[in-house]
Amino acid sequence: MNLPVNPVFFTVYTYICCSPRVIINMFNLILFGPPGSGKGTQSAKLVEKYGLIHLSTGDLLRKERQLKTPLGIEAQQFIDKGQLVPDEVVIGMISSALDENPAARGFLFDGFPRTVAQAEALDKLLELKKSSIALVLFLDVNEDELIQRLVNRGKTSGRSDDADESIQRKRQEVYKHETLPVAAHYEKFKKVVHIDGMRGIDDVFSSLAVHIDKKIG
Repeated sequence: MNLPVNPVFFTVYTYICCSPRVIINMFNLILFGPPGSGKGTQSAKLVEKYGLIHLSTGDLLRKERQLKTPLGIEAQQFIDKGQLVPDEVVIGMISSALDENPAARGFLFDGFPRTVAQAEALDKLLELKKSSIALVLFLDVNEDELIQRLVNRGKTSGRSDDADESIQRKRQEVYKHETLPVAAHYEKFKKVVHIDGMRGIDDVFSSLAVHIDKKIG
């Protein structure tokens, strides 16, 4: 077995190399798009229709910390210092989640990967498990619509920062610089399909389903 070259993956390799459980024939999907594009809404509908397991890094972090696993304890140490949890720890948690669900039909990644380094590490992890990302569904929504959605959401949630248009525009800029290149990474492997996210929820879902059905046959 060739060792992965991604430095992120070198660090996490100790967590998964002892039992790289094979997950052949799983359908792994990334639902991609900027903040406000509707990923959360569509993820719930896709999980219900296709029986996929929804992998949210936030949920994984909470679970590992509550269970006080080695990864959870390590993550907590960074959180206590006010630092971001490193990529290698997050990848280790994803590896554990995959191993805990060997009979799953597949996994839906929502909000991850956020950077090209994370995407490369995820690809290496899945390769070790004899699997891969099958499809990246990209929800296209223009920026003005995104800002309007997010500001309106902020007003109803009561969070003043979310209702601040200037803050939301800064978050969109962070997305463009840090996360948007992930799509280019998967474009190289012809795995990205663009979906018009400006339409109604049901219309967007129908388009997502058409492309998933086509891929899984």
